[in-house]
Amino acid sequence: MANFLSNALKHVLIAASFTGAAATGAAAATKPTIVLVHGAFADASSWNGEVTRLQRAGYRVIAPPNQLRGIENDAASVASLLKTINGPIVLVGHSYGGPVIEAAAYGNPNVKALVFVSAYLLDEGESVAGLGEKFPTSQLTPAALTKVPFATATGEDADLYVNPQAFHSVFASGLPEAQASILQATQRPLAASALSGKATAPAWKSIPSWAVLSTEDLVIPPDEQQYMYDRAKAKITPVAAGHTALVSHPELVTKVIEEAAATVR
Repeated sequence: MANFLSNALKHVLIAASFTGAAATGAAAATKPTIVLVHGAFADASSWNGEVTRLQRAGYRVIAPPNQLRGIENDAASVASLLKTINGPIVLVGHSYGGPVIEAAAYGNPNVKALVFVSAYLLDEGESVAGLGEKFPTSQLTPAALTKVPFATATGEDADLYVNPQAFHSVFASGLPEAQASILQATQRPLAASALSGKATAPAWKSIPSWAVLSTEDLVIPPDEQQYMYDRAKAKITPVAAGHTALVSHPELVTKVIEEAAATVR
């Protein structure tokens, strides 16, 4: 009888453990998928700090390559990816990734929240270059860039790279020299034509938005960020950081992403 009761108790405990595991799995499955879109002069590895923390918290995370060929092209690529994801999505963009996510999210009911990190946030008909003319204090000037021309089907374009001299002092300000040097060497160029590409249907007009405002940003001036984020009625979190706040302050950026994710039902 004692053996029978002992064996019965073991079966109860095993069943309970499976039930608990299933419940934990079900809870994890309710979390939204986090999609992280990098900006110009960078690649998806710039999100490494956030990916590590979000995965540890139980989120599914995808950080796809941004083609950096123009808002329309890049948004279409991201939108195609979003269509393959079941369930709710929190879509995050850094810098030039901002206009890409706001276009990619448009019309997709699964995208429940947008997060802009030191990012452009354009209204319909605006371009990165056009809006920048209203806030002319950016230190990422044409003199800080190198052009590498290439032919297109309809004419010519050029890849833009940040010069080594300006990369650390302007683009990666606040990062250690060694880290900035690696980012400079591995930067991905932006097509020059992308700067004049105009936003069409910005999703922030219908999807709740969050924003990380870098108060020491030398690429997108803080007053420009404030203007864009206020216009979108985004929930703003300031950070004393340069343009690469996602690299220098991954804890804070992750916290903002999780705040957005917590509102998703």
